[in-house]
Amino acid sequence: MTHSHVTTRRGFLGATLLVPATALSQQISSTPTTRDWSGQVPIQYPDPDVVALDDRFRRYIIGNTPIRRHHTGTLWAEGPAWNGVGRYLVWSDIPNNVQLRWIEDDNRVTVFRSPAGNSNGNTFDYEGRQLSCEHGGRRVVRYEYNGTVTLIADKYQGKRLNSPNDIVVHPDGSIWFTDPPYGIRGNYEGNKAPSETKEAVYRVDKSGLVEKVIDDVVGPNGICFSQDYKKIYVADTGAREIKVWDVDGKAARGGKRFVVLDMPGTGQPSAADGIRCDVDGNIWCGARPGVQVVAPDGQRIGMIRMPETCANVCFGGAKRNRLFMTGSQSLYSVYVGVEGAHIA
Repeated sequence: MTHSHVTTRRGFLGATLLVPATALSQQISSTPTTRDWSGQVPIQYPDPDVVALDDRFRRYIIGNTPIRRHHTGTLWAEGPAWNGVGRYLVWSDIPNNVQLRWIEDDNRVTVFRSPAGNSNGNTFDYEGRQLSCEHGGRRVVRYEYNGTVTLIADKYQGKRLNSPNDIVVHPDGSIWFTDPPYGIRGNYEGNKAPSETKEAVYRVDKSGLVEKVIDDVVGPNGICFSQDYKKIYVADTGAREIKVWDVDGKAARGGKRFVVLDMPGTGQPSAADGIRCDVDGNIWCGARPGVQVVAPDGQRIGMIRMPETCANVCFGGAKRNRLFMTGSQSLYSVYVGVEGAHIA
């Protein structure tokens, strides 16, 4: 969810298109329509920026709902996570070192946590406790009901982690997170420091044991399980691809390329940042020109065009059918015709 070693997530210059676009996608512009994002000037339904690149995506388009912008003013918005009990969304503004909260019942935004350790990815566990990846502290933490902070991981084999980035939970109680060095490469989204460990994906079991489960990655970023928890997907932004592994108990096996993304209809490079899975097994990716949706067979089927780079996404709302999108400076949402597979 931040810069890769080879290039930046905002650029990805010189990438080669490895997944051919469909004939339909080649006819579609990746440029968002001109619109008033304040909401004062309504748009004509269906929203023209929710685009089917394949007929399989049409079932997920709701014809009478718009993309909405709820808040603007962040520097780099990241890590959206939905709290079903509180009916709010929490997300990170990494450079400003705060977590923000959007409250569903009155569309209000408040500062939720400040300082926030330059937090990036957030999620909630199966007991409703918030988990956060902190660049500033180079650690993963859990916020308890009484307000205390529990350290989940900050070292592996005695060496400090780089800058934990994104995080998911498994029904067995384990916590899986990515650890690229993006947050320690400068003093903007964390604190500049040397790397002590190789980029990797880790698993923390209920006892607190930290194990490396994936190290065949260049710049691990977004992470999510498949709808049945039998696979785990990792956006390897450094390699400009999403990879997938089979989940075998405590291990991830048989890693392979899942998809390489481009800008639909242009062949210009793109790459995924944050990713989430829906109940049908589709992967929703924060990737230029906003969000791209990839079917379980690795074919891109749809996109949501946005006026800003979208870092991350999550499903939320009472029926888990509202897609929240953290753009660079803003928070957006749109209702879709499918539910998110997991709690955050």
